[in-house]
Amino acid sequence: MSSIATLIERKVRDGLPVAHLSLENESHMHSGPATESHFRMVVVSGAFEGLRLVQRHQRIYALVAEELAGPVHALALHTFTPAEWAERGEQAEASPNCRGGSQAG
Repeated sequence: MSSIATLIERKVRDGLPVAHLSLENESHMHSGPATESHFRMVVVSGAFEGLRLVQRHQRIYALVAEELAGPVHALALHTFTPAEWAERGEQAEASPNCRGGSQAG
């Protein structure tokens, strides 16, 4: 895993009780050179109980604000409680293909 990805994962694990976390570098799916700029994160945490989706995302964004202000251009978040994760068969939807930048015809 890359240094930026490692830092993001560590900050989330340190800031939330995490039951499951996966972080994928999806930079290769976007225009320009493949870097560490686009990530997809799935986080399962009991801390999300009773929170709306936007509140869950705000919790994650607060933990990785420094990276979002710098090298990370996009962070696709998929946040679930343990019960929601189990209901989904422990799967999150895939990211869509990039439609921006030089790839938009």
